[in-house]
Parts: sequence; C-alpha cells; structure tokens
Amino acid sequence: MKLGISSYSLLKDIKTGKLTILDVVQWVADNGGEHVELVPYGFTVVDQPELADQIREKAQSVGIELSAYSLPANFIQPNEEAFEAEVERLKKHVDIVNRMGIKIMRHDVTAFTLPPEQMTIHYFEEHFNEMVRGSQLLADYAAQFGITTTIENHGFNVQSSDRVQRVINKVNRPNFKSTVDVGNFLCADEAPLVGVKKNIPYAATVHFKDFYIRPYYENPGGGEWFRTVNGNYLRGAIVGHGDINIREIVKLVKSSGYNGYLTIEFEGMEDCQVGTKIGMDNIKRFWDEVNI
Repeated sequence: MKLGISSYSLLKDIKTGKLTILDVVQWVADNGGEHVELVPYGFTVVDQPELADQIREKAQSVGIELSAYSLPANFIQPNEEAFEAEVERLKKHVDIVNRMGIKIMRHDVTAFTLPPEQMTIHYFEEHFNEMVRGSQLLADYAAQFGITTTIENHGFNVQSSDRVQRVINKVNRPNFKSTVDVGNFLCADEAPLVGVKKNIPYAATVHFKDFYIRPYYENPGGGEWFRTVNGNYLRGAIVGHGDINIREIVKLVKSSGYNGYLTIEFEGMEDCQVGTKIGMDNIKRFWDEVNI
C-alpha cells in the first residue's frame, strides 16, 4: 500500500497562490505521504512541458511517486469531427503523462455537469457506444507507453458500479481499468460499501473521500452542499469524520488483496492542508488496524 493525495485536495491553496504544484509535492513529502495524483486544476502541464519536467524532477528529488493523472473528458459529441477532436486532445495528455513517467491516467467519458434528463440510464444506453469507442481509442494509444487508462465512478451519469463495469467490460482492454472512488457512489445514491465491493476487482487506484449525508427532505441550510442524482444532500468531509463507514471500506479494500495506491481526496470546508493531513493519518491508522 502506498498512501498519498490528489493535488485536488489542496486546490483551495493552489488557487489563492498559497501553494504551487511544486509546493504540493514537497507538502506530501513533509507530511508522510508517498505519492501524488495530479489533477490539472490551478495549473496545467499539457501546454507547459517545462513545468511537467519540473514536477517530475521535484518528485524524484524528494522521493515522491507521481501515481496518476486525472482529467475531464467527454466522448458524447455532436458529430464525428468533434468526437475525433476530443480523442486527439486526450492523446496530448497521454503524451505529457508519459513524459512525466506516470503510468495511470483517469479520464471521464461524459461531461461532469449534466441536466437531470442526462443523468438517466436511458442517456447512458443511448450514448454507450460513444463512451466505449473513445475509451478504446485512448487505451490503445496509451498502451504503447505502458500506461493504464481508467474510468472513475464520476460525473453524474457513469457513477454507479454497474455502469462503470459495463463500460470496462465492453472496452475489453487489459490496460483499461477503474479509479475506484469510495465516496462518489453516493452521488448516484449507491451505498459506498456496495459500490466498492463490486468494483474493487477492477481497481488500478483507489480514492478515499468522505461526505456528510442528509436526505432530500432535510435541507441542511448554508455550506458547500450539493445534490445527488435523486436530490439528497452531500458535503465534503475530512476522511474519517463524515457519514461514510470508512473503516469498513478500508477493511474491504485491504481484504480484497488490493495493495496499490490509496489517494486522499479532500473536498471539505475546513482548511485544506489540515483536512488533508488528518485524512491521510486516519487512513494509515485504519489500514494498520486491519488484520487479515
């Protein structure tokens, strides 16, 4: 097991200029982490190869692995020309991932923000072949570099475990797997323990996040709440502080035989450095407590 963070966890401080992405790598080393997953918000590397080189060199100098790279993508386009343009855009990210020595790249298959009528199983079935074809083209391109591409339970349409599995099985590429996010199943109102248990066999990497959960009929008032597919309320929490049974999920993941990257993804209202550090410490403690 290798414990680390997504750079997204420290996005608030990246956005304000308190931290650069190079500082994030140093922060992980200083706080007991072993790897960083890069999410290019608050910085970009696809158009800045010199920054990509600096991040790679910084990680090497402080003994931190660059575990993965995650970015948005959308294969549901109005015409073939736009579809091909999206595939070519993503191939440029594969190139920069290879330049940095990263071996896992997560991409979405639909837009993240969707109207309610596009969150449905009907929309998924209507556009299933586009999701599959785009994923196949990208996985085939990445294979030459030894890169595994992944689909995450992410984005309000392909977010439940069955839909993720259906895409993976139809793509049918040995280097196309899943980034299993233990919290995101809730966005589709699927129990996290169910989703994780079903999808952990497909995992290339695992995200740990936590949420506070309130039902649709109990508006919690102010704060950074958002709504699930069925209108329930979620708010990011420090990993181990929220309403997800994180300890049991850690036990499930460890007992499955998974022993790869564990990535903290903090999305709470607390100070992002404090929240991320507590989450890392909790996952390490929970993992060490599990005897299998």
